Amino acid sequence: MENSRIDRIEYGTLTGKRPRLAGNNSRIPVHGLEVELLLIRLTTDDGASGFGLGRADAETAQALLGQRFSDLLSSDGRIREEWNAFEFSLWDLLGNLAGKPVYELVARDEKRNGERLRVPCYDTTLLIDDLHLESNEAGAALIADEARYGYERNHRNFKIKVGRGARWMPLEKGTQRDIAVVKAVRNAVGGEAKIMIDANNGYNLNIAKRVLAATADCDVFWLEEAFQEDPALYEDLQGWIKREGLSVLIADGEGGAPPELMDWARAGLVDVIQYDIFSHGFSKWLDTGAQLDAWGVRTAPHHYGRHLGNYVSGHLAPAVQGFTFVEWDEVTTPGLDASGYRVEAGQVVLPDAPGFGLALEEAVFRAAVKDGGYDLRDGAAR
Repeated sequence: MENSRIDRIEYGTLTGKRPRLAGNNSRIPVHGLEVELLLIRLTTDDGASGFGLGRADAETAQALLGQRFSDLLSSDGRIREEWNAFEFSLWDLLGNLAGKPVYELVARDEKRNGERLRVPCYDTTLLIDDLHLESNEAGAALIADEARYGYERNHRNFKIKVGRGARWMPLEKGTQRDIAVVKAVRNAVGGEAKIMIDANNGYNLNIAKRVLAATADCDVFWLEEAFQEDPALYEDLQGWIKREGLSVLIADGEGGAPPELMDWARAGLVDVIQYDIFSHGFSKWLDTGAQLDAWGVRTAPHHYGRHLGNYVSGHLAPAVQGFTFVEWDEVTTPGLDASGYRVEAGQVVLPDAPGFGLALEEAVFRAAVKDGGYDLRDGAAR
């Protein structure tokens, strides 16, 4: 590994498909059936390779060619910040060179007694798919059926999109529909499952309180992005939750969160931080997770719409004590072999293969590189 150099960089796009059309959230219309994966594969002059999600043009990638791999790492064994555009490919390559899963490279405690690593996950596919139905009963039944579909595929935790009244339905009817949906999902998946609700900033403080009060018997685990981040409103909501005797957590951070969010977490206004695994970065999440652990705040990285997050997020878990969930966005991507992973009893079972434990079907990826990607080689590194 010391003298390995980056000899080849390939970039191509694979297209994944969801099992059903993904509908709206409170702000954005239909998310669609397909998911694009922008992949970068790095190969060293001694034949090792690693790939991951990333976006870098050929000019940016050219600067990486010929670099000695050991020079790409910081003194603590992480990827240097200037190479963040290739971070996930480099972590995968690092694991392959070391012959270890990424989670073993970052784990605080590697003792698993020979068992596969298991990390809790949640089904994130319960979007606002019911707008074509007039009655709340019919709309709630549809989302409950979607939850049963996930349950049959071994999910035991579910996140439900709410906020129908913010844009898609009259406010009162939309709020009533949200409440009906939460109740129907709880009935569908049973009392042991954890259910979360995500308003994508589609509520205000009073609507958030109303929905939580109306679903108090559903034991909502967290309320995510209730409204545009505001410390005064979060302080009010936290106080109200405690006075009502509820256990619901406040989660935030997946989108354009303000820089003060970590300060609010430290102050106890936010219970779960959800920075996107790809936008925030794996190396940065190691530091962020350690800080949140020190404050007693939970970690649950977001990644919706970028299939590889299903697999890479869980590798943080052994390094972050407060890691709570992998977000699982069900997608099948031709050309991507993720057979080492499985969902079992509400947990992602991770492979013990090196790197992120994923593989590419060569013919499919090569076709993707040829169709709109690039393939750079460094003759000097041979």
